[in-house]
Amino acid sequence: MTRSSGWGRTALFAAIFAFSWFGSIGRAGSEPLYANWFKYEAEVTNGWEVLATPGNPNLVTIVRKNPPATSRLRRVFVLYPRASSAYDVAISKILSVFEEKGINATFTIVNFENDPQRAKAALALAHAGEHELIFSMGSESTAWLFANYRGGRLPVVSVCSKDPVLLGQASDYTTGTETNFAFTSLNVPIEVQMSYVQQLKPKLRNVGILVDRKNVSAIETQVKPLEDYARRHGMRVLDITVQDPARAREELERLVPEAVAGMRKNDPTLDHSVFWITGSTAVFREIATINARADRVPVLSVVPEVVTAGDNSAVLSIGVSFESNAHLAALYGVTVLVGDTNVGKLKVGVVSPPDIAINFRKAREIGLRIPFSFFESASYIYDYEGRRVRSKGRAVSAED
Repeated sequence: MTRSSGWGRTALFAAIFAFSWFGSIGRAGSEPLYANWFKYEAEVTNGWEVLATPGNPNLVTIVRKNPPATSRLRRVFVLYPRASSAYDVAISKILSVFEEKGINATFTIVNFENDPQRAKAALALAHAGEHELIFSMGSESTAWLFANYRGGRLPVVSVCSKDPVLLGQASDYTTGTETNFAFTSLNVPIEVQMSYVQQLKPKLRNVGILVDRKNVSAIETQVKPLEDYARRHGMRVLDITVQDPARAREELERLVPEAVAGMRKNDPTLDHSVFWITGSTAVFREIATINARADRVPVLSVVPEVVTAGDNSAVLSIGVSFESNAHLAALYGVTVLVGDTNVGKLKVGVVSPPDIAINFRKAREIGLRIPFSFFESASYIYDYEGRRVRSKGRAVSAED
């Protein structure tokens, strides 16, 4: 634990430093100060109160409503690198699990905006506030904490983060890290994913991989394994790489048609080609742009949440939903807080089998046949009208 000694000795200074930074970026307005980066599902307010911090737009506190009288108060810190719809889903699920488990907790949530100095200030705040657990939200937070806080005093559980083994953060999937870190993974082994894809397209020739150049974790854990797999199985990979996330739509408007033209060179009818959207927010939030220019090539995703109601949807996803991953991470967090398990003993949390999501409206639009076995095992299904009819493996009625 050699890296943790300085944190305890400077708690008072750390608190002053942290609060002075967060307080320096306030803004006026009637909406909550955090509205530009922190969102959550409506049900959260049934059991929790979300509190803005006056003058501190990057700091949010969440407290239990009517907490269990006999339950000890637990202090949980959550580190965000930026805004993301994935994190909105994940934090909502974590709060739901803590409520279901009867945990009386206060959550302090900080957006460090991918700034190392702000991340240090956030850590100082976590220590000064006597927090007992850190959730690292997203691969960027996890990478920073792993590089700068491994061996620290507080246990860390990763959420919405890519495969730690492929990223070199864990040695394997079955043994713990023996540090203050426990990992969960958003990834499904590429062999598992491609077994589904090849049932869908047995003579697959082309895979167009869509990724954000700046999303290093997606490149390392999703793009490279697929490229290796394609090379071994005689498939051609077309790299569709967004260079500037802020201009993703403009770039995709050009890149996707270029990829379709490339696919036609060895697949004139486009019957043996697919697009593959990685877990890059800048890419998957442009699903409407991708669909509009994909011709009849199926648009698949590793992110189940990209399969949605209506037309702005991928046709199929084989992956781990943000909700499933967050559920597992929340259980790890509860175990660390109230159990007798050392965080460093927890194996990498992997969701299995994968979450499958299908939009039959999109399948009919491009003439894609979905194997019945996919339908049987799908967690999320949208019918030929694009309406949700199955969610989390359960049928959904018209009234839901």
